[in-house]
Amino acid sequence: MSSTFQAPKGTYDILPAVSGTVLAVRDALAAPLRRAGYSYIETPVFEDVKLFSRGVGESTDIVTKEMFNLVKRGKEELALRPEMTASVLRATLQANLHRSGNLPVKVWYSGSQYRYERPQKGRYRQFWQVGAEAIGAEDPALDAELIILAVDAYRSLGLKNFRMLLNSLGDRTCRPVYRAALQEFLRGLDLDEDTLRRAEINPLRVLDDKRPEVQAQLTGAPLLADYLCEDCKAYHEQVRELLTAAQISFEDDPKLVRGLDYYTRTTFEFVHDGLGAQSAVGGGGRYDGLSEMIGGPALPSVGWALGVDRTVLALEAEGISLTQPSTNAVFAVPLGEQARRVLFALVTELRREGVSADFAYGAKGLKAAMKDADRSGARFALVAGERDLAENLVQLKDLTTGDQTPVALDALVATLKEKLQ
Repeated sequence: MSSTFQAPKGTYDILPAVSGTVLAVRDALAAPLRRAGYSYIETPVFEDVKLFSRGVGESTDIVTKEMFNLVKRGKEELALRPEMTASVLRATLQANLHRSGNLPVKVWYSGSQYRYERPQKGRYRQFWQVGAEAIGAEDPALDAELIILAVDAYRSLGLKNFRMLLNSLGDRTCRPVYRAALQEFLRGLDLDEDTLRRAEINPLRVLDDKRPEVQAQLTGAPLLADYLCEDCKAYHEQVRELLTAAQISFEDDPKLVRGLDYYTRTTFEFVHDGLGAQSAVGGGGRYDGLSEMIGGPALPSVGWALGVDRTVLALEAEGISLTQPSTNAVFAVPLGEQARRVLFALVTELRREGVSADFAYGAKGLKAAMKDADRSGARFALVAGERDLAENLVQLKDLTTGDQTPVALDALVATLKEKLQ
């Protein structure tokens, strides 16, 4: 029987059959960050729409085509967040974390983002990311650190068929010179009006255009690498050297610009060869001018966001199945009303002692309840009837070996803890 209501187009439910894998991916992506001193941060799922139009960029597809704007309430105009970097930086500035004297501010997050995408596998209107930001320091080692942490996270999941693309987008000294050269080149192409208008606002966006008819005309376009100033060249070379020393493989991609306007200098993207057209699984870069764009002081920063959905698809593409621990260590099977009361109390006590436990609800018979115990993945079943309780015993059955042992009621918690260790 199908439900009257369906999930909105471009969204999906994370159901119990796959939720264990999703949670394991989130944990794996976050684990290296915790070890490197990044603290968790969480922001609202909606913000002032101007935060994104200023920070992400008014010429980007994200702002012009993909943002979910909310109906005005009072004088506010809000939008569901299409990405987290601007929100995290806003929170940092609002709470004055950058004035603590302990820079960089290193934070990580996990949450959903929202974009009005054309739905397809690996591209959804609500999607999940784990991300990290290091705010308030300009240091090639910080860029390298974040890239290394992302690679370590992917490796910890067993992924092998991913690649990292690397580029430098220069800074406010050298990028204007490149911008002028690229605009001059683009004006000579046969582009539609919207693309020409985009080229005048931010010509780097055109390099990110995925349409074949546009890409075909970009052969021979000037490359930013040829316009980098000496400081940006030296900075980028230090990042490359640090990655090489850490045995991190990368591919130089002079056309990599990504889809956000705030990036400067180091820019990188992780792609997986098993995902087809939607090959990007994560990416990020340095955004030294974003703080000023949203009204803050100069705060050079760097960060990344890794797609949870895309990472799960990458695991599937490589045939990697993450082994999930059993939800329950113990499953209680009562036989009779008195046993229900006693075993229910024991289950409550076990949970309070830190032992995961479940109960055969619904007054099922022994055979049906034991099937539930097997399906639960529990290691032990607690079985008790009137005769057992008369002797102050319960039967402890090892569901792996089939062995069954009587255990005194007052010794059950200690016995289970010992066996589970």
